[in-house]
Amino acid sequence: MTVKLNANEVVLKAGDTNQVVDDKTVEGKLIVTNQRIYFRTLREDFEHFNLEILFDNILEVIYYSKGLFSVKGLNVMTRDGKCHTFPLKKRDEFGQLINRMY
Repeated sequence: MTVKLNANEVVLKAGDTNQVVDDKTVEGKLIVTNQRIYFRTLREDFEHFNLEILFDNILEVIYYSKGLFSVKGLNVMTRDGKCHTFPLKKRDEFGQLINRMY
């Protein structure tokens, strides 16, 4: 899996995660750069789930938790009304980084 970076774009944090789309879980990698957020799937047959979110397009980042000891993650709300859900082990680190960028 490769991500083509723009000029002066630097990867700040990357980690394995899933994206939840319509109750379907897609395995992939979440990559935060100094210019945008990428989600890239690990399987070629799910490439249509690949995602790129510019920081200008982010409306809100919402932390979520499903139960006391279960899944934690981030919901990234975009200005076009979409909600992208990412269960993350290091939710707080990713969330703070994204909040500083937009």
